[in-house]
Amino acid sequence: MLSFIGTVIVGLIVGLIARAVKPGDDRMGLIMTIILGIAGSLIAGYVGRALGWYQPGQAAGWIASVIGAIVLLLIYGMVRRRT
Repeated sequence: MLSFIGTVIVGLIVGLIARAVKPGDDRMGLIMTIILGIAGSLIAGYVGRALGWYQPGQAAGWIASVIGAIVLLLIYGMVRRRT
């Protein structure tokens, strides 16, 4: 249970940092910000393992997680503009 709460808190922090760094108006609530941060961390970990930066089972770093969340935020913005 503590692991889940830690994941949610890290996701919130990473999502808030990504939304603050990327310019523009990203209208999303608290839950979507948490999901954005968690997904950014997962993508950063996957890419980092594929490039040999992280070992299997090792979590992605804060900077990589924020970069992953920013990439997701850019993709979200492009998809939202088309609809």
